[in-house]
Amino acid sequence: MSREKLPRSTTSYSRIYSVVRRIPRGRVATYGQIAKLAGLPGRARQVGYALHALTSATAVPWQRVVNAAGAISLPPMNGGISQRLLLEKEGVRFDARGRIPLKSFAWRARA
Repeated sequence: MSREKLPRSTTSYSRIYSVVRRIPRGRVATYGQIAKLAGLPGRARQVGYALHALTSATAVPWQRVVNAAGAISLPPMNGGISQRLLLEKEGVRFDARGRIPLKSFAWRARA
């Protein structure tokens, strides 16, 4: 199927996944940053929907995407603990409030 014939969400999700795959180990990006880099400015929520649609066997490093405050948006019992553990395993640190200091761990993407 050609790219033009794919539903809009499919092509958008593909662009989102492509950007998320670029985030290096030990770095994080925000939902808004991913949306902007995927050519979907202002659609941070769509990034969340795309990541939620991933299967558990995915190679897309979904855990590297956090909210604008540097916090994990998932509730602890719905993947938030797993996300934190995966990030800590990569060397990402959290402060006392459970937030990632973005000044230290934010991904600076090249255009």
